[in-house]
Amino acid sequence: MLLKTRTLSLTEQLAERLAERIRSRLLAPGARLASVRLCAQQQGVSPSTVVAAYDKLLAQGLVEARRNRGFYVRQVPTTPDPNPAAWVPGYEMGAPERAVVQVTPVHQVPVHATALIRGMFHGVSDKPQPGLGAFPVDWLTTSFLGTALRRVTQQGSLSALSLQYGEPAGDMGLRQALSLKLMGINVQASAQQIITTVGATHGLDVVSRTLLKAGDYVMVEEPGWAVEFARLEALGMRILPVPRGPEGPDLEVMARYCALHAPKLFVSVSVLHNPTGFCLSPGSAHRVLQLANANNFYIVEDDTYSHLAPEHATRLCALDGLQRTIYVSGFSKILAPGWRVGYVAAPQALVERLIDTKLLATLTTPSLLEKALAWCIEQGQLRRHAERVRTRLELARARSVKLALAAGCTFHAPPAGLFGWVDTGVDTDALAQRMLDRGYLLAPGALFHASRQPSTLMRINFCTTQEAQFWDDFSLTRAEL
Repeated sequence: MLLKTRTLSLTEQLAERLAERIRSRLLAPGARLASVRLCAQQQGVSPSTVVAAYDKLLAQGLVEARRNRGFYVRQVPTTPDPNPAAWVPGYEMGAPERAVVQVTPVHQVPVHATALIRGMFHGVSDKPQPGLGAFPVDWLTTSFLGTALRRVTQQGSLSALSLQYGEPAGDMGLRQALSLKLMGINVQASAQQIITTVGATHGLDVVSRTLLKAGDYVMVEEPGWAVEFARLEALGMRILPVPRGPEGPDLEVMARYCALHAPKLFVSVSVLHNPTGFCLSPGSAHRVLQLANANNFYIVEDDTYSHLAPEHATRLCALDGLQRTIYVSGFSKILAPGWRVGYVAAPQALVERLIDTKLLATLTTPSLLEKALAWCIEQGQLRRHAERVRTRLELARARSVKLALAAGCTFHAPPAGLFGWVDTGVDTDALAQRMLDRGYLLAPGALFHASRQPSTLMRINFCTTQEAQFWDDFSLTRAEL
């Protein structure tokens, strides 16, 4: 609620609040502001105050007025695509009766891609955030991280580890520990095939920069991770969205992309797919690998949520033996986000090229933290911690699902892992903007498509949606739409 002060009028406060949301991309270019009457009701001010605030935004060039339609955040100019793709036959997930689907490369960055990350770092309020992409801090609190650091800095090694660069490929002790860890999920990778990175996202970036150049076509699952769409777009890649179903990616669409565009790479989340929670079936995995071999593209398998995965989950890298597949994972989700330790396991023929890319971007990675992580793995601390988190997550998921269903939502995919893919029955872009006023940052469904499409879906974090207060506020806000 806005309160008049000696220094700032209600008009100035409202204008600044909306301006900050526009600058931080919480209000996207093209988004429609609430009507004057609705905004006045939401903020507890008079319509004249809202009109004056909107006039200030107009004067700042942040919004534009459209006759008889309202106020809209100003669009960011985009460069026209010089090579528009054709319409080809295909299959639309969720509507199998339709005969065609437009499977065209996407050239527009999802404008909310970084907003969710900003919300993770600078919360919009002290309330649990349903759009959070990670575990809350209290879920990750442990006593052994400090012990690990003390162990690896004994006998004067702190100076040695701090005052010189690490190995180009990463600490050998950690790479050996990771090699043994991967054997537990049937991925055969020697220490010489593993390269450490500054988190899994950096690992994906190293792979992309090594194998691709601007203008190359890349297949990415849709719905999918918004940051991956934005990251590839920023590198100048042409994104080919592949519908992701319960069994795996749509193979017919992939085959047509191969015939039309000869893509160089396919980015896939085989296990606990974000946002749906789907896991790849063995049959689908086999056919994806056949397609990759026949059409000469690499597959990068993002296994960010491996520590939450069910036993014996199917992974492409395990079936392929790191021939046409590249495995990427990390420890920020389960253990220590601030340590920023990730890794890539790759075919031996690609290792030196990947190391070269890593060196150009970051030189090396911190040996101190890598040695500490190796100790956590070798002593079984990571395994026991992950087991505790999974047990706690199961309870949170059950509570969250019960509350979501009671609030009138349905699940578009069976609840699994950290996230739920929920159908709200209303436009979640509009819902997200209304919920900001209540102190919640949502992850609307349009965020998870390469080309923003209006959606009634949203991704929820089971850890942060297990209390009734959020769902009460959600129900009140949805009723306003």
